[in-house]
Amino acid sequence: MAKRLAESFSGELVLEGTVENPFLEQFYRSGRKTALPAQLFFLFQRTRQLESLRQSDMFAPIRIADFHVLKDRLFAELNLSQDEMKLYEQIYDKLDVEVPRPDLVIYLQASVDALMSRIARRGIEYERMIDRAYLEKVADTYARYFYNYDDSPLLIVNASAIDPVRNDADYDALFDQVRRTTGGRHFFNPAAAVAFA
Repeated sequence: MAKRLAESFSGELVLEGTVENPFLEQFYRSGRKTALPAQLFFLFQRTRQLESLRQSDMFAPIRIADFHVLKDRLFAELNLSQDEMKLYEQIYDKLDVEVPRPDLVIYLQASVDALMSRIARRGIEYERMIDRAYLEKVADTYARYFYNYDDSPLLIVNASAIDPVRNDADYDALFDQVRRTTGGRHFFNPAAAVAFA
């Protein structure tokens, strides 16, 4: 979806780069054992991305990212032991990460059933090892985080029954909502919008 939004806004696409993380597959296979190197890789990757964005043209087009920078911390809190989290925080503090304030955050919220189905459809072998209980924890962590989020405008989208990547009508409806969202907290439930249209 980020790719489609970047095209629609003629913007620069900033991707998370999960495939570059050599520890991610091991994490999905063995869980907590490799959580710390996986999280540290993402932390250093994010720091490099932010530094690169700061050094690039200030008058560059709109930037669309497929991740929120602070999501790494959510995953760290979810997956690291208490001692590992202390180490992660020490490294994070030393890196002095300056997180830019987005003009808009889009939170695509979906049921665990929808997420499981999308993981299966993506066909990435090691992602198929994600169990339902872990995915429920991830979804709950995101929901709690965005419940209190007020750092920038937020659009919460019920994405369980839509496919803005493969379905043009779904994408068009979402894109229209994104363009209209300029501040505050907004909820977009496309299924309800269709039902009452």
